Amino acid sequence: MRFLLFTHSLVSDWNHGNAHFQRGILRELSARGHEALALEPAEGWSRHNLLAECGPKAIQDFEHRFPELQVQTYGACPDLDRLLEGADVVLVHEWTDPTLIETLGRRRLEGGRFLLLFHDTHHRGVSAQQDMAALKLDGYDAVLAFGEVLGELYRQFGWGRRAFCWHEAADLRLFKPLPAVPRKQDLVWIGNWGDGERDAELREYLLEPARDLGLSGVVHGVRYPEEARESVRIAGLDYRGWLPNADVPAVYAGHRMTLHVPRRPYVEQLPGIPTIRVFEALACGIPLLCAPWRDEECLFRPGQDFLLAEDGQEMKNQMAQLLAEPEMAKEIAAAGLETIRSRHSCAHRVDELFTILRKLELEPSLGSREAAAG
Repeated sequence: MRFLLFTHSLVSDWNHGNAHFQRGILRELSARGHEALALEPAEGWSRHNLLAECGPKAIQDFEHRFPELQVQTYGACPDLDRLLEGADVVLVHEWTDPTLIETLGRRRLEGGRFLLLFHDTHHRGVSAQQDMAALKLDGYDAVLAFGEVLGELYRQFGWGRRAFCWHEAADLRLFKPLPAVPRKQDLVWIGNWGDGERDAELREYLLEPARDLGLSGVVHGVRYPEEARESVRIAGLDYRGWLPNADVPAVYAGHRMTLHVPRRPYVEQLPGIPTIRVFEALACGIPLLCAPWRDEECLFRPGQDFLLAEDGQEMKNQMAQLLAEPEMAKEIAAAGLETIRSRHSCAHRVDELFTILRKLELEPSLGSREAAAG
């Protein structure tokens, strides 16, 4: 089969975590013998910022690390006749330009011989409902939402049985334990500052416990204002800037623990949806501590796969306990890894995708007309 993915960027993961899962899905499809092609705008902001910070070498590094991934860029007026030729399945990510989202839907309504899926992996569905509701999705065969609460929102928009929950997952070809790497430092945090969505949480659950315990460690991410960088320094941690996602497993391997500090909109409005870094950290076999979030869909085993802290003091106590009890840390890491390997790999998600595709092909009369009628 021929799969096309319209994405903001596959090449760049600069402040663009969606690239992680998309790479893993396309790699899995390719490994199964399917043709998988990513289509991204030549002037996308993530790609632009990556080139501005790292230069053309960043693109070359991507091609070297992921030789099986096929990527084409398009300009302001993409040649859809050429791009869509021979496509069996077209996935369109929600960061795609709204005009192009609508145009692709119209192509499907006009007789496009492909299944057209809209993939939503962001909190805008609840934090900017008017913008998302205004998207022209009449021509789409289904919506893939990265959590049940978001899927339910699309059902309220009229999608009924055509809104499927499709969680993110870890690419186990990339994310795995590296036992030969010595764990020389205590703590690593990989994530962006948060644009006001988790500033206070990062101070309470990351910086203050690290400072009080005198932990060694590093912080990776982009869009840290000078004040945030100074806070990292005061906490005794080293700020190291952007980290290519392909380098993350080695960084995790060199540290004794990491954190999940979700953005506030996910905690308050999209409960049950973790960041993709939860999947990736657990896949790497590093003990994970979490700031408050509700695993409402029972994706994991809280207290077994990871530790959950209700406040900064509890986070500090748990950090100290993991460092003082290495056997406990190993048990938590092993449990989390087991859960990922048994339930949350990109291979599992591709299996789920094919189940969805079979359902869509068996029920062609339920297509976009059901959504339009809603």
